[in-house]
Parts: sequence; C-alpha cells; structure tokens
Amino acid sequence: MKLEIWSDVVCPWCAIGRARLETALSGFAHRDEVTLRWRSFELDPAAPREQPGDRAEHLAAKYGVSVAAARRMEEQVTATAAADGLEFRFDRARHGNTVDAHRLLHHAWATGGSALQDTLKGRLLRASFTDGEPIGDPEALARIAVAAGLDDGGARAVLGSDRYLDDVRADEDMARRLGITSVPFLVVDDRYGVAGAQPVDALRRLLDTDWSEQETPARS
Repeated sequence: MKLEIWSDVVCPWCAIGRARLETALSGFAHRDEVTLRWRSFELDPAAPREQPGDRAEHLAAKYGVSVAAARRMEEQVTATAAADGLEFRFDRARHGNTVDAHRLLHHAWATGGSALQDTLKGRLLRASFTDGEPIGDPEALARIAVAAGLDDGGARAVLGSDRYLDDVRADEDMARRLGITSVPFLVVDDRYGVAGAQPVDALRRLLDTDWSEQETPARS
C-alpha cells in the first residue's frame, strides 16, 4: 500500500493529521506493507526565512478576524493537538519559509527511504510547534536533520545548494494537477484522496477498505 501526503511543516493540522495517521497505522494488520511518503506543499512560498511579528496578528490578517479571535483559534488547535498527544507552543513558534525543510525531506527519502523521511518529518513538526526552532534557518535545519538521523555533511551540502528544489516543485505541480488546495491531503494507492486531519477511525476504515479491494479480484 502506498500512502502519499501533501503537507507543510508549519501547518498545525498537518502535525495533528500525522499523529492520527500514526495511531491508525499502529493498529493496521498490514503496517509492514505500507510505504509512506511525504510530499511538498508550501503554505506561503513567499515567506521570509523567519516570519517577523506576532503569529496571532498574521493569523488574524489572513482570516480577517480580530487578534483575540486568532488567539482563541490557536487555543482550540492546541487543545485538539493535546488530545492527540502533541504539545503545541504557539508562544514559541518562529515560522518562516519552508522550502529548505522540504528539500531536506526529499534528501531523507533519497538516502534513507520512507522511515528516515518520516522521522525527519516528525522532528520538523516538533521543532516548529513545540521547540520554537526557526524553521527557515539553515543552521537550525541542519541540527534537526542530524537529530533525525541524517548525515551532517550531507544535510549541510543540500542546504548550501539548490538540490531537490526541482523535486519540491514537482510535488507542488502534482498537487495542482490533483486539485489540492489545502493540507494535509492524503492519497492512498492513487485511488482515494482525503483532505484534512481525519479522525483515527475514518483513517482505519480507509486503510481497511483499500486493502480489501486490492485483495478482491476485479469482476468482469
């Protein structure tokens, strides 16, 4: 089974969606036969390396609400994340441009496959929402990559070049062709597409349905 997920590392619902998918996969009988791949999607390709100003103010401007309402939105998302075992600290968040993070995720896939890429994805999301790392800073990204198990020299070589930029753009082009406009977005075996951080039970049903359909021969 092939799972492809378009997401960004500064998307809170992407972090929640990953946690829920992990839970769903942990109870899936065929987990060892699942290949998970993270695809690139930049929520704000024009963002600077580090977004200046207050995050809630940016959120308020984006959605046309008051700053107080934006803070309540963050509180609600924090509570939702906690229910899925995640600690969100928006007071620490130092979000910014994510293209280099996506390039590193492609490097992880190329050098260590699905397991290494998923480990790095988890580290990047934690760095973004819990640890308050400047997610657009190359030095911070190098530390995160090494902590995830990537080679330091290899990671820094990627960050000091434009390697994998074409892969990031290819993912984003694919997202446009598929009509993906928000993330997370999960595609299962090129057959099913699901938007949003779906509940664990819904994900389990989707996995079971896809697997059973693969096992059942098509009837003429």
